[in-house]
Amino acid sequence: MSVGVAILGSTGSIGCSTLQVLARQRERFRVVALTAYSNADLLERQAAEWRPAYVGLVNGGKRGSGPGARGSGAGCLIEAATHPDVRVVVNGIVGAAGLEATLAALRAGKRVALANKETLVMAGELVTRAAREGGGEIVPVDSEHSAVLQCVAGRGPAELARLILTASGGPFRTWPRERIAAATVAEALRHPTWKMGKKITVDSATLVNKALEVIEAHFLFGLGYEAVEVVVHPQSVVHAFVEFVDGSVLAQVGFPTMELPILYALTHPDRVPDAGTRRFDPVAAGSLTFEAVDAELYPAYRLGRTAATAGGTAPTVFNAANEIAVALFLEGAIPFGRIASTIARVLDATGPTGADTLDAVLAADAAARRLAREAACS
Repeated sequence: MSVGVAILGSTGSIGCSTLQVLARQRERFRVVALTAYSNADLLERQAAEWRPAYVGLVNGGKRGSGPGARGSGAGCLIEAATHPDVRVVVNGIVGAAGLEATLAALRAGKRVALANKETLVMAGELVTRAAREGGGEIVPVDSEHSAVLQCVAGRGPAELARLILTASGGPFRTWPRERIAAATVAEALRHPTWKMGKKITVDSATLVNKALEVIEAHFLFGLGYEAVEVVVHPQSVVHAFVEFVDGSVLAQVGFPTMELPILYALTHPDRVPDAGTRRFDPVAAGSLTFEAVDAELYPAYRLGRTAATAGGTAPTVFNAANEIAVALFLEGAIPFGRIASTIARVLDATGPTGADTLDAVLAADAAARRLAREAACS
């Protein structure tokens, strides 16, 4: 029997890539639920093709007259994630909006194929607890965490010594700091190796994305922050290294594509044939280089690691401040250089508190967003 899948954020980059993967795996999977934020036209085209049992539009009302039950508002994410015919929830929502649906899915015993790293950054303790108590499972979709998962398959946590995640360095890796501060939106969105959504592409330019991934790795694999390192790897061919306690190191490699980690998140721990992705060729990959992260070039990355070490709601605050700053930058309201300074001002003004309840996390998130708007525009 085919496995039922819900895709949260089906019109975004991850959602569209997931549907491309599922189109090649129709015998194994069926689409049960689709949700989108506001792209009603694309959502309707997807619904017409896949004929899901449930279709939800967060912002725009219950539009469309095609097959399936219709939902609207933020609640449609939870309805889709907990649908009784769904076994796997692909969470491709950008930002904090994906948290409550992830919690609901895990409490309902679903597998969550998690591309929404902000979920674990904001509320890692709550999310891992929900998985334990509800019998759900978190399988990462991020290429770096998928790489780690593939390297550690069948190994216990006690055998792990260190993780090394790779970062492309973004479009400004070779730019002088003064030039970076004045970078335009178009320049920030010109990623050298990956094609992604706008928010995550800006996060790659600031290396915030990698700070979020360090926090995510901490909760996924149970290692202390000192054991999760990052190196800059401009070619984006090696996605992660895993060092074991005996000193052995494994790496997962492949040309940049999100379709492979998406497929593995759907089938883990099994692998299935798939003819849709480019096969690896060492000669075509060419020379591979690695560099230390320049903390002066990426001040927001350093802030994220500091917030991670502080714990409690500090990562929540870091994530919220970044989301607001990036949104303002994309709107043209602030320069690129003010993203990091906005995050720093919000973190300085906010002391971390306990993050063991959803109310505490959401309150810290809301307060940080208010402060970030004030800090960015003052």
